Amino acid sequence: MASGAPQNNSQMACGAEIPGFLDALLQDFPAPLSPDSPLPWKAPGTTLSQEEVEAELAELAMGFLSSRNAPPSLAAALTHEALSHLLKTDLSEFRKLPRQEEEDEEEEKAPMTLLDAKGLARSFFNQLWEVCDQWQKQVPLTTWTPQQQWLVSIHAIRNTRRKMEDRHVFLPTFNQLFGLSDLIDRAYFAVFDGHGGVDAARYAAVHVHANAAHQPELPTDPAGALKEAFRRTDEMFLWKAKRERLQSGTTGVCALITGTTLHVAWLGDSQVILVQQGQVVKLMEPHKPERQDERARIEALGGFVSFMDCWRVNGTLAVSRAIGDVFQKPYVSGEADAASWELTGFEDYLLLACDGFFDVVPHQEVPSLVHNHLVRQQGCGLHVAEDLVAAARERGSHDNITVMVVFLRDPQELLKSKIQGTGNSQADVRSQNLLSGFSEPETNTPQRS
Repeated sequence: MASGAPQNNSQMACGAEIPGFLDALLQDFPAPLSPDSPLPWKAPGTTLSQEEVEAELAELAMGFLSSRNAPPSLAAALTHEALSHLLKTDLSEFRKLPRQEEEDEEEEKAPMTLLDAKGLARSFFNQLWEVCDQWQKQVPLTTWTPQQQWLVSIHAIRNTRRKMEDRHVFLPTFNQLFGLSDLIDRAYFAVFDGHGGVDAARYAAVHVHANAAHQPELPTDPAGALKEAFRRTDEMFLWKAKRERLQSGTTGVCALITGTTLHVAWLGDSQVILVQQGQVVKLMEPHKPERQDERARIEALGGFVSFMDCWRVNGTLAVSRAIGDVFQKPYVSGEADAASWELTGFEDYLLLACDGFFDVVPHQEVPSLVHNHLVRQQGCGLHVAEDLVAAARERGSHDNITVMVVFLRDPQELLKSKIQGTGNSQADVRSQNLLSGFSEPETNTPQRS
């Protein structure tokens, strides 16, 4: 699901790929795991809450299957089928008794069932093995359904920081992973920029899209579903942080494309921009403490905003909204903003990135940087994210840098259009129309186009 390398993802698995993959996997694992067999993947921590099980095990399976070069649609379908079987079983055998401090926490809220992560991971692998064994004999027809192809370039570096705390997600098989059988194609893209450790960013990269998929309003109000997914993920991570004494937080931005509609949601200063016919379309306003509305909200809660090399909440964090940051709640809010709009077919690409990029590269310079790369590479966009990251480093960024470019048109077509000068006279008008057609996103109300 998540990767740090440029990708060109083809959703249609050719005829020989699926049987060949299943044959190879079952040859390497001729039988389910015994209680003493080593796990083929690392268990996700020591314990999981019931709510965390599906997303955490899905991350395990997708990573494992992708590492074995499974066709993406097959990996998602296998993962969903195995999870469906596991979640129908009685998981009480994996229940772990809480420590005393956890029992004290539970007195303040509804009791939470904690499950043994290693035992679950073993049982889940055996469920996955059973599904592979069955599908080797007869692959369901739905697995062969062709999906939309995406050209996505991703590059992420630690830079001069001691640790890499960014995470990102590219999930073109959103529907297959969550068993959504309607006729709407969905693809999900996200960047999370952690601080104070990587735990919150990793958690968000695993859980935000899973929480979104299970929101009842997803079919009718995807932007609202994304907002609620951020809120719920923050709530879940805060409980994990208290349980495991974690202090990290993460900003984040995500894009969910459903058919011909784009939905974005964000917390903090990670950003997404849309480039349309060579012109930047501003989609969002990042959450920073110096924003007048953010400062007013923080002060109304009893906090303060001060300048210490940059504007900070309570003299510490340089962002006013994030998942996590347990000791800065409620001043650092977990409530995301979101917006939706229709794609017209004139859009070039989306760019999602953390502040390590946007703090040094202005929005308006992105189109020329991308165009210059396409000229040098003769219209190949696979490695454009690497050039953008390099540009941020050259301009003095010392932070972790993650850049994701999602092409909405063939880069060859973009290059030809730019060289021929077609469409430029209309680009500004189209961008103005796009922006004026939507109300400004509000903190507490999901926005719909």
